[in-house]
Amino acid sequence: MSVIPSGTPACPDSTDRRRRLALQLADMIPSAATVRVSLRDPGVVWPHPHARVWDAEGRPIELSRTRATVAARWIVRVWPDADWTRPHTLDLASAVLTRSDSAAASRRGR
Repeated sequence: MSVIPSGTPACPDSTDRRRRLALQLADMIPSAATVRVSLRDPGVVWPHPHARVWDAEGRPIELSRTRATVAARWIVRVWPDADWTRPHTLDLASAVLTRSDSAAASRRGR
């Protein structure tokens, strides 16, 4: 791995990248606690990165389409090995990504 002049590795540990992303998303979306990401935007027929956000109380936070797409793309890029055929939820406090299709079904009362 190459090292930039400051002595910092050019490709930092993936755990650090995940924590930094969680912090950046928390700054970008104040009061956000979780971000659910999928490749199925309800407004588009073809696969498209999409994010939905909830606060710590479980209330949805409205995002513009652009912000939702940007957040989803950032998350997909940091976790490229995740099975993106299924939705995932990122907990911003712990920077942990989990598969969330079963959580979404329970929220709908199934």
